[in-house]
Amino acid sequence: MSDIIHLLPDSVANQIAAGEVIQRPASVIKELVENSVDAGATTIHVIVVDAGRTSIQVIDDGKGMSETDARLAFERHATSKISQAGDLFALRTMGFRGEALASIAAVAQVELQTRTAEDEIGTKITLAGSRVTGQEPVSCPVGSNFKIDNLFFNVPARRKFLKTNATELNNILTAFERIVLVYPNIHFTLHHNGVEMLNLRAGSTRQRIADVFGKQYSQDLLPVEVQTAMCKVSGFVGKPESARKKSGCDYFFVNGRFMKHAYFHKAVMKAYDRLVPEGMAVPYFLFIEVDPGEIDVNIHPTKTEIKFENEQAIWQILSAAVRDGIGKFCEVPSIDFDTQGQPDIPVFDNTHDSSYSAAPRVNYNPDYNPFKQSHAPVNQWESLYEGLEQGATREEPVQQQSFFDDDNIIEPQSATDILSEKSPAHYQYKGKYLMTAVKSGLMIIDQHRASVRVLYDRYISQQGGHALSTQTLLFPETVQFSPSEAVTMQQLLPELASLGFDLSDLGGNTYAVNGVPAGIDGINPQSLLREMVSSAGTSDSLSSIHSALAVKLAQSAAIPYGQILNNDEMESIINELFSCSNVNYTPDGKAILCILPQGDIEHLLG
Repeated sequence: MSDIIHLLPDSVANQIAAGEVIQRPASVIKELVENSVDAGATTIHVIVVDAGRTSIQVIDDGKGMSETDARLAFERHATSKISQAGDLFALRTMGFRGEALASIAAVAQVELQTRTAEDEIGTKITLAGSRVTGQEPVSCPVGSNFKIDNLFFNVPARRKFLKTNATELNNILTAFERIVLVYPNIHFTLHHNGVEMLNLRAGSTRQRIADVFGKQYSQDLLPVEVQTAMCKVSGFVGKPESARKKSGCDYFFVNGRFMKHAYFHKAVMKAYDRLVPEGMAVPYFLFIEVDPGEIDVNIHPTKTEIKFENEQAIWQILSAAVRDGIGKFCEVPSIDFDTQGQPDIPVFDNTHDSSYSAAPRVNYNPDYNPFKQSHAPVNQWESLYEGLEQGATREEPVQQQSFFDDDNIIEPQSATDILSEKSPAHYQYKGKYLMTAVKSGLMIIDQHRASVRVLYDRYISQQGGHALSTQTLLFPETVQFSPSEAVTMQQLLPELASLGFDLSDLGGNTYAVNGVPAGIDGINPQSLLREMVSSAGTSDSLSSIHSALAVKLAQSAAIPYGQILNNDEMESIINELFSCSNVNYTPDGKAILCILPQGDIEHLLG
C-alpha cells in the first residue's frame, strides 16, 4: 500500500489559517492596527475603500522594519512578540501568534513600505496569494504603510458571502472602536471612500469616549476606580437614567485587550438591580488590569475570549466597584451610629406608676406533649365519619381553564362574524383591558397591544407609498449618533421620511429633527430615533428594516396603559383591530385578546 499522508503546501496551509484569523475586512484592520500599536506608533491612519472590498490601507509612525524583517514578517508563526512558551504567560502586546500577516497575504494582494529610524532608505515588498512578487528599496518615512487590495481575490466563495457595504463598514467601525478606546494617547483617523469618519486626537479616556460616541455619553458616565491586590478596575459606567433596551456600548478591556465575558456582564448588571427596568442595558467602559500570568488569552485566534484564574473573586470586585460608583453618584445620606457626645434620651419607666397596668402573663403547661395524646382512639374510628350520608360523594372542584389556548385563535374568516355580533357597548377594566360581549361569550382585549397592531399595519402599508403626515416642531432638536449608528442612519433616511420624520444632516454624525410623525405627542424624538436606529442596525434585509422601524414607532405611539377611553374610542379601536391582518398577536408575538366562552362563565357561576 502506497503512502497517502503528505504535507500541505504553505499557500494552502496559509489559506486554512486565514479562515480562522481573517473573516472579513474588519479582521484585517484589527490585526494591522494592533501591530501598529505594538510598534509604538503615536499616529495611525486607516483608509478604506468600498468597506474594505477594494482597498484597506493602514499607515503608522512606529519603529518600522528592516529589509530582512519585512520579508520574514509574512511567514507563518514569525513574530517579535514572544520567543518561548513561557512568554505566553507574560504577554504585554496585542499580538503574539505570528499568523496575521501570513493569513492576510494568503487571501489578498499586499504592498508594504517600511523603514526604521536607523536606515536611510526603506523597503517595498509586494505579495499576492502568499507569494512574493517583488521587493525593492524605496524612499518612505519611518514606520509602516500596509496596503491590502482585492481581499479574498483567490477565494471567491468567501468574497461572495461578504455582507453589504453598510454592514461591513459597521463591522469595521466596531473593530476600530474596540482599539481606539484603549489607547486614548494615540491619534487615530479613519477615512472611507475619501470621507473622514473619525479624527480622534490624543487625550483622556473620557474625551475619547465622547469623541467616538458623542457628548451625551460623556455626560451620562460615572467614574469607577478600585484597586486591590488581585486586580485593578477603572473606567466608567452609565447613570441609571441612561439605560436603553439595546445599549451596544458594553466594553470590557483586560490589560488593554477587548474581551467578551457574559459572566462579568452579569456582575455589572447586578449592581443596577432595582435601579433600571428589567430588560434594559446600561453602557459601560471598564478596564481591568491583572497579572498576565493569571489569565489565558491563547484560546481563540480572535483573542476576544479570556480565561481567568480567579474569575469568581474578580466578579465580586467588579460588582462592588460598580456599586461604589453608582453609590457616590446617588449621594444617599448614611445613618450615623456614633452617639459619643450626644444628649442622653431618658427611658420611660412605669414600674412605680400604679395608673399603668402590668404586662399580661402567658400560662402554659410544661408537661404537655401532643404526641402522647390522641383526639380519636383507634377503636372509635367510626365516630370520625358520623353524619355523612351513605353513598354521598364529594363535589369535584371546578378546574381552572386557560383561555389562551388554540380555541381562542380567531381565524380571518370568522373575524367579520365576530365584529358583526359584538355588543355596541364596551367596558374598560383598570385602564388596561377592553371588555365587550360577543355571541360566543366575553371578549377581553389588551388596549395597548391592540393599538400597537393597528399602528404597525398602518405604518407597513404606508412604507413604499406616500409619506405619513408630518408634525413640524416649533423648536428643532438635534441628535448625535456614533459613527456606526450614522452608517445605519444613512440607510434609513428614505424610510424615516416615509414614516413622517423631517431630518436634516448637519454633518459630524449629527441630525436636526425638524418634524415628527403626527400622533406621537409627548415622545422624546431623540430617544425614539436612537431606539429605531439600534433596532434596524441588527437587520440586513430591507423588509426586516421596514418591520423594525414600524414596530418601534408603533410601540411609541400606541395608546398607553392607564389612558381612559370613552365608548366611541373603544369602538374605534376594536373595529380597526378586526380590520388588521392578524387580530391575535402583536408584531413581537404577544397575545392581544382572548374570549371567555359563555359555557365556561355559566360553569364557573353554576
